[in-house]
Amino acid sequence: MNRTNSERFPLDALDLKILHALQDDGRIANVALAVHVGLSPSSTLERVKRLERSGVIQGFTARINRKALGHDVVVFVQLTMREHDRKALTQFEMAVVKLSEVLECHHVAGDYDFLLKVLAKDVDSLRRLLVDRISELPSVGRIHSLLVLDTVKHVLDVPLSLAESDVAESR
Repeated sequence: MNRTNSERFPLDALDLKILHALQDDGRIANVALAVHVGLSPSSTLERVKRLERSGVIQGFTARINRKALGHDVVVFVQLTMREHDRKALTQFEMAVVKLSEVLECHHVAGDYDFLLKVLAKDVDSLRRLLVDRISELPSVGRIHSLLVLDTVKHVLDVPLSLAESDVAESR
């Protein structure tokens, strides 16, 4: 029963406590999670499964240090498409998801059509990626790259504070 992006799943205060705990430690044992939120282990497990079925929890993953694996270069790539019809966009999207170096791809409004976040081992690898692979994607017109010098803030967690205010208002 995964919901679309526009559908909101109703959360209560206990759901939010579970989500906070899981964002802090996705490997927390169910018994420890139950103690943390003040429920029985079976009730806690059922709530987690309900949050997964609803699409609120999309999965669990490990956070890997990119530099520990030799990926020193992060670049935001802004792309302008030559064609904007549905077929061209679909072909581009299907091709870009196959590039493992592309961490994120966003269809955006503004001066560019797509914003990519890409990862490369070094500048030479980046050059090859841009020239040999990204520029060859279907309907790519103009490419503009922004090299990340330093990351001041990088958050993977979804801010739950807005959902908390929604729960407080519904009481």
